[in-house]
Amino acid sequence: MEQTVEQKLKALYALQNIHTKVDKIKQVRGDLPMEVADLEDEVAGLETRIQKIKSDLDDFEDAIVTRKNMIRDAQAAVKKYETQLNDVKNNREYDAISKEIEIQGLEIQVCEKKIKELGFDIVNKTQVYERAVADIEERRKDLEIKKAELENITAETQKEEDELIAKAKEAEQFIDERLLTAYNRLRNNSKNGLAVVTIQRDSCSGCYNQIPPQRQLDIRQHKKVIVCEHCGRILVDEALAGEKIEETV
Repeated sequence: MEQTVEQKLKALYALQNIHTKVDKIKQVRGDLPMEVADLEDEVAGLETRIQKIKSDLDDFEDAIVTRKNMIRDAQAAVKKYETQLNDVKNNREYDAISKEIEIQGLEIQVCEKKIKELGFDIVNKTQVYERAVADIEERRKDLEIKKAELENITAETQKEEDELIAKAKEAEQFIDERLLTAYNRLRNNSKNGLAVVTIQRDSCSGCYNQIPPQRQLDIRQHKKVIVCEHCGRILVDEALAGEKIEETV
């Protein structure tokens, strides 16, 4: 059966009242949900950072092992070349082997220098790691406290919120899809979540701009859905707004 405009407006206003009650319940929680989400993001970021630092430390340790192996190989080469010096037959061979010994010696020096640098990197990175671990432990404690606060508040109102959400879904069945889409868009774009508002003191109770007398008369006649010229919210008159929600759905 096709709904009249008045029935549509009653259904919309009923839905708005239910959503307003849900919004008030959520307001009790204040900024806690946002604080919990921010702390969760911060903890996740610190976990990623700590894993990266641990990976860097592992790379440094691997690099030290590689350099030590290079030193060992170079030292072995030096011994081999020193033995070969005893069997040289001319100056050219002597100079060539001596050059190889010199090259291996330089390789050892470079590796020893790099090992020292890596040692400094490990010390510095370890300090960063320890600070990050301390930070994440502190953030986790904060998160645990905030979560407990939120859970306590939510537990007190969850049943009522669930019941209201169920009522809202039921109320939505009495509103055609096009009108419901417009309603949801208005709610999402409104800071206070109001998509349907009343006339109060000849003004829109959503934006407080005055409504001309003729427009107020049109609104009271319930012949069409009328929106505020200033804020775009759907307007209902005092008589319709004064009816019980139960009668509208």
